[in-house]
Formats: sequence, structure tokens, C-alpha cells
Amino acid sequence: MLIVQKYGGTSVGNTERIKAVAARVVKSAEEGNRVVVVVSAMSGETDKLINLANQISSNPSEREMDLLLSSGERITSALTAMAIEELGHKAMAFTGRQMGIITDNIHTRAKIEKISCERAIKALSDNYILVIAGFQGITETDDVTTLGRGGSDLSAVAIASALDADLCEIYTDVDGVYTTDPNIVPDARKLEKISFEEMIELASLGAKVLQTRSVEFAMKYEVPVVVRSSFNYNQGTLVTKEDKDMEQVVVSGVAYDKNQTKITLTGVPDRPGIAATIFKRIADAGIVVDMIVQNVSSDGKEADISFTAPKTDSKKGFKLTGEIAKELGAKGVAIRDDISKISIVGVGMRTHSGVAARMFEVLAKHGINIIMISTSEIKVSCIIDLKYTELAVRVLHEAFDLAAK
Repeated sequence: MLIVQKYGGTSVGNTERIKAVAARVVKSAEEGNRVVVVVSAMSGETDKLINLANQISSNPSEREMDLLLSSGERITSALTAMAIEELGHKAMAFTGRQMGIITDNIHTRAKIEKISCERAIKALSDNYILVIAGFQGITETDDVTTLGRGGSDLSAVAIASALDADLCEIYTDVDGVYTTDPNIVPDARKLEKISFEEMIELASLGAKVLQTRSVEFAMKYEVPVVVRSSFNYNQGTLVTKEDKDMEQVVVSGVAYDKNQTKITLTGVPDRPGIAATIFKRIADAGIVVDMIVQNVSSDGKEADISFTAPKTDSKKGFKLTGEIAKELGAKGVAIRDDISKISIVGVGMRTHSGVAARMFEVLAKHGINIIMISTSEIKVSCIIDLKYTELAVRVLHEAFDLAAK
């Protein structure tokens, strides 16, 4: 088998951990597999580099930041290759450029356009274990780019697709995908498998196990992914195509996201084109909007428009909507940061009715007020008061019978 293994920052957090990763990689190779390793920067290294940049410049250019930040993964890849060679196996470290990862020109959040992996294929045929610096690529004009936070997951899945690998293993500090955060619900159950769609929803709704873009890529190119821990040899969770068994499970998991802010424009003139004007300005500012609710007054002349966005954009979002409110003649702007988003996810929702009603009943029973609601075919999300987050996770997890048996 050809296996791509990705190791995150905690898995390669120091030289002892790098040696442990090398031993795991060698074990896989000695079992008869061809192995390609993708590594992140050592834990804390990226933040350290960002802090260095901020000490030099109040507004460093994104091009130079990409060049700086890409060094973290290069260091790890070289050290990991050395550790593998110490165990008697041939290894070769590659940068994103040497791997042939070509991206667009958007610095700090580039998208992969193609991977020309001829050199990698040649090295594999010569029995080398490849160790590739994740999170990075290069433009057609030879500028270094990075893929955004968690980009090493995307690197691994894209490389697995380009090499037509049999499996992509994502090693992290948890040993799989759980029905919810085990830190909140100790008897949360590890899932044997989960569909790509469910994993995308969980990742986008707050679960930190996989980067959303990497799962989208895996689904598009049908790359089977296994989430495993680098700290043990437990069986992980397979992320794969939906099957009939998955449809029997109504809810697969409960996710939460405390990185939420709610901004409300009050007394907005209710006429065609107002919403388009507001949200185009917000989109142009790079603010990603999640939920939107509009309440129209009884006389139909005014409306209140509320939306949620990441808490990290709260200051920018509040200032911008204040400017928009003045221009439109709205009465004012209000903001709330003391909220969170709680979500249930499951492909079985497509064929089972009453799931949303059950969620609302459970929250009401425990005195948890719902501020906003958003739904799709396979998820229901509610904005609630921040202080009730953990309670909501626990009661919904119990209500949908998700605990380990």
C-alpha cells in the first residue's frame, strides 16, 4: 500500500516526539508499505514566528509572512528525515516547492491548483521514505505561499490524491472523531466511521479534529482518511463516502463554537436591495457571515437585521455596521459576544422527521433560550447564551443517545 501520514504540531512537538514519529513511520514501512510523511511545524513554532514578525513590523506584508512561516514545517521535515535515517531507512525531506505543490497567488490562505509530483514518484521508486513540509506551496512565479491555519491537513490529502495513495492517515493528539468533546462529556463515543459530509459540518461548526478544506478536498477526490493518535496505536475513525449504515443513525455528533458574535442593525428601512447593500459591504471587508435573521415591523416600514460572525471579527464588524447604519438611516447597532453556537449533525436527518423539534424541546426543558436557528439537510444549529454551552452539549448528547455503550 501507498500511505500518506500527516503529523500535527503536538505529534512533532520536540525531538523526542519526532523520534517517536520516525519509529512509527519505519514500522509502517517495514510492514511493506510505501510511506509519504507530511509534517506540521513543531507546536508553538508558528506562533513564535508570528510574534517575531510583530516585533519587527506593525503590518508585515503577507508575502514575507508566508516565507517566514513556511520555515517551521521545513525545520520539522528535515529533522524527521534525519530521525528516519538514524533508524536505518532512506529518507528525503521535501519543501512544498520540491514536491511541486502549485498554488494561486493569495498569500496566507492560498488554494492548491495542481501538484506535479514527478520527483516524489521517482524517490518512492528508489525506496525512499518522503518527508514533506506541509502547509506550503509555491506560485507559478516562484513565490512561497501558505495554505492557512491547519493547512498541513490539506497538504496531506492533496498529496494523497496526486499520488493516488491507498490511504491518508491524519495523526493528531486525539485518537479519532468523537460524538462530542470528551472534555465536556467524558463518555463521548469514538466513531468507527463518519461520512465526508458529516465531518465537513462538524469541522465547520467547531470540532477541531480536521481542517474543513481538507475534508472538502477528500470528498471531492474520494480520498479515504483515517484520524488517529500519534501517542498510541488505537484504531482511529475512518472518514469516507456515505453508506446505508450511516443513514440509520439520526445524529452522529454534537458540536459547539464559542467563537461567535451577533451584530444587529435596528430600525433599518425595509426596501428592496437593503440586505444586498449591507452584506456586500461586510463580505468586501473579508468578514464571513454565518446566520442571518430579519424581523420586519408590523407596519412593514422598518426591519431589524441580525447576523453572526467569528468573534475575532467583532470589532471590525461592529465598526463597519455602524457606518452602514448611518448611511442607511438605521436607528442603531447592537452587539453581543456572550453567545455560542450549538449544533447537531447526522446524515440520518434526511430520512427522519422531528429531529429539530426534539432538539428545541430538550433545550427548552433545561431553560436554554434559542436566539437564532440555522438548518441544512444534515444539521441544526442554534445560537444560545454562552454560559449554557456545556450544559447544552451534555443534554443534547444524552437526548440523542450518543454515549459509549
